[in-house]
Amino acid sequence: MKIAITSSGLDLESGIDLRFGRAFGFIIYNLEDDTFEFTDNNQNLNAAQGAGIQAAQNVVNQNVDAIITGNCGPKAFTVLSSAGVKIYVGAEGTVKDAIDKFRNNELQEAESANVEGHWV
Repeated sequence: MKIAITSSGLDLESGIDLRFGRAFGFIIYNLEDDTFEFTDNNQNLNAAQGAGIQAAQNVVNQNVDAIITGNCGPKAFTVLSSAGVKIYVGAEGTVKDAIDKFRNNELQEAESANVEGHWV
């Protein structure tokens, strides 16, 4: 199983980026072999609009099963959920903290977006 976590840095000790569409990047973590890679989100950092949709599509293209983030807007939520990606919002702390909470079933799957569109 692969999960994506919004990250403010390049490794597991980085803080969770509270934004989804305009996150610094994503840690793509493979729970089966405990490996990860960083995927940047540069193209969406300063996008006038559509950042959430594009970031969501990029995450879907990584074949992840779940995303962990601080906040997720309605358009990104629709793209992710339509692709069968589970969404967990309200994350805080480090990327490693989020992975540990996911493994321990301490995160609750979101049923809808938790912020309005164009949240910065």
